[in-house]
Amino acid sequence: MIKYIQNKQIRVINSISLNFQREQYLEKLLSKNRLVGLIGQRGVGKTTLLLQYLKQNYKAVEYLYFSADDVYIINSSIYDIADEFVRLGGKIIVIDEIHKYQNWANEIKTIYDSFPELIIRFSGSSMLNILNEKFDLSRRAVISYVKPLSFREFLKLDQNINLPILSLQEIHSNHNELSANYALTYPTLYKNFLRYLQIGFYPFFIEDEVEYKNKLFNACEKVINEDIPSINKIEYTHLSIFKKFIAKLIYSKVPFKVNITALCKEFGVSHPTLATYLDILNSSKLIHPIKKYSKNISKKPDKLLFSNTNILYTFADEFGVEVDMGTVRETFFASCFDNIYYSEIGDFRVEDTIYEIGGKNKTFKQIKDVKNSYLVIDTDYTVESNRIPLWLFGFLY
Repeated sequence: MIKYIQNKQIRVINSISLNFQREQYLEKLLSKNRLVGLIGQRGVGKTTLLLQYLKQNYKAVEYLYFSADDVYIINSSIYDIADEFVRLGGKIIVIDEIHKYQNWANEIKTIYDSFPELIIRFSGSSMLNILNEKFDLSRRAVISYVKPLSFREFLKLDQNINLPILSLQEIHSNHNELSANYALTYPTLYKNFLRYLQIGFYPFFIEDEVEYKNKLFNACEKVINEDIPSINKIEYTHLSIFKKFIAKLIYSKVPFKVNITALCKEFGVSHPTLATYLDILNSSKLIHPIKKYSKNISKKPDKLLFSNTNILYTFADEFGVEVDMGTVRETFFASCFDNIYYSEIGDFRVEDTIYEIGGKNKTFKQIKDVKNSYLVIDTDYTVESNRIPLWLFGFLY
């Protein structure tokens, strides 16, 4: 088995490029912790990160890399593989797509405890909630969620334009100067942003832009048909509910407002079941539920958006529906933040700041006299102090 894995990993490692690297995640892999996992959506680049990490830091004889969905692995014991590899002097084992392996948590815990000299790295689905695993890997594992490409990262990968990460405070304070300088220095920047909204969140756009949306659609279908039922023990007969959520978001065009009672009646499920399914969709990173901000923040979402604009455009194409640009703008803006709330004044609230999202002709009418508020507009650059170009939020990571 070891020989088979090593022969295969040579071909895989040799094919990997080091030209574009996502340093923040490679730093996580370089942690002194023996057990580190990368979780994230299909196609987000987890495999590439693991292979780049190995290629830069280890000799071929020191590591063992394989995917848990390999036909030769899936019916084997990864503990036995690790045992044989350690006896041969191996230093690090890297397991891709670990959620495809049955009883993975128990075997990883046993490997971790049995071979104290062995370094373990793995990747898994964004729904792989390590903290809830019954074998309690939370004390042992460091988990990093790999986000889709930011607009800043897209520019670096696609155009070789290397610009710094900006803090939210820098965007608030210097958006006029930043947007003007960037737009004048890189005249196609705004055009690149519009392209990014359609095909730029996942690095496989480099391989084939023409087939990008087909590949993304297939990846989303696999999340619904394979990952959700296998990881969450959902009956296959209930998968239609997840597809109905997708259809509702597409056909509503404008951001979908949630009516829990009406959805329960339509789908024929209880409130707790619907809440669970919404949590699963959120964990899958297909859909981004947005809760309303209040003193007592509700557990239920008030709005549903797609996780990012590429998914929105992909499903819109598949359903033959024209996308609403207002929804595109809100979807992109929400995708830039981990903690964001729907606001009755303006569109969104992040920490103590209110944001109204709109086109270049949008006015301050809805946030007039509101403290700590900004108009986020879809344009190349701005000259007014409280009007921020939408694309600039793509530089937050």
